[in-house]
Amino acid sequence: MNKKRVILMLVSIGFIGIVFFIGIRIVHYLRVKYAKIEVTLTQDLILPFTEKKKVSDFILSINGEILDDYVIDSTSLGEKEVLFKFKNDEGIVVSYHFEVNVVDRVPPVVWLNSSYSIQKGETVPLTDKILCGDNEDAHPTCSVIGNYDVHTVGSYPLEFVATDRSGNSTKQNFTLYVTEPKKPGTNSSSVPKKRTLFSEVVASHKNEFTKIGLDVSKWQGEIDFEALKNAGVEFIFIRVGGTRGTGKDYFVDEYFKRNIEEANRYGIEVGIYFYSYANSNELAKQDALWVIEQIKGYNVSLPIAFDWENWSSFNQYHLSFFGLTDMATTFLNTVKEHGYEGLLYSSKNYLEKLWLPTEFDTWLAHYVSDFSKKSSYEGHYTFWQLCQDGKVEGIKGDVDIDIMYLN
Repeated sequence: MNKKRVILMLVSIGFIGIVFFIGIRIVHYLRVKYAKIEVTLTQDLILPFTEKKKVSDFILSINGEILDDYVIDSTSLGEKEVLFKFKNDEGIVVSYHFEVNVVDRVPPVVWLNSSYSIQKGETVPLTDKILCGDNEDAHPTCSVIGNYDVHTVGSYPLEFVATDRSGNSTKQNFTLYVTEPKKPGTNSSSVPKKRTLFSEVVASHKNEFTKIGLDVSKWQGEIDFEALKNAGVEFIFIRVGGTRGTGKDYFVDEYFKRNIEEANRYGIEVGIYFYSYANSNELAKQDALWVIEQIKGYNVSLPIAFDWENWSSFNQYHLSFFGLTDMATTFLNTVKEHGYEGLLYSSKNYLEKLWLPTEFDTWLAHYVSDFSKKSSYEGHYTFWQLCQDGKVEGIKGDVDIDIMYLN
């Protein structure tokens, strides 16, 4: 067989191969193009803001099996294209798409009781003083309807109205009391201060599924950690430091280094908490990275807690509750990426009314008169700060007492 015939044969084989490949592609194209698609969607293609729904939640019937039944993004309002693939009952993989409308139907929150008091002469607008926020809208319209005079003592019937950009509205009637300024010393009392004894908390709550501990900062001064260990303190959350306001300089708690070194020396498990003034995901991540830098070289076996408590000035932060929760999640994801557990710290009322759910564990602050019982908070939590007036050997003043749940 000469060289020319070999070349001609190879070209022929190559041509046949190309034709065969093109033929397969055409057959596949035609099978998919004319594949049987029978999809019946739900009548209401509405997806509530931040609600986790999958593709299948909007499908009543389908002639096959969905291959990528993912959670649809509902973190922004408006029309969303939902594109997915499924294998029909003939075994053909086909694509299908539809649109859902992400909407917000949750009205704003107005943190207000039936009455509100200010002192005569206060000039800060009520719309700045009274917490007014929304799950989706970072700038809800908040207004007070009615007349009042901050320079005249008296009671004024008013209405607080909050409306978000989706048109959801909250209206609340309340009475504004303008009072005379309080005189210094009027709140003094000779009644002895009640203290919650650490030993009593241990007696009430210590079992095989719990550990009893504390959280401390510079306010506890110089702590005798040997005494804490002897008293049965099993873990301790230590404030690492903070900032002096949003975007301002960081500072290390003046007792942080001593506290963490002593806790490590006496074998007391350590967690960390950081009081944040962040107003953006960028600042929250920066906070987390700063914390991680401070705790390098120490034994931190418990979580790092994100502590955001700027509720009295919440309106000035211009955050939605989603934005606030997303900011916390950014902090907690950052510490997780660096090998630490994350923890969201907040009190019962704010957890119930303002924070949105996260994948991270919760450190619940709920002070109760009868600490022998569990908190009435119905959400999940792994740590419970049950008082701020604790008394334990090794600390001269008050201290927060906490319970860790192991199951």
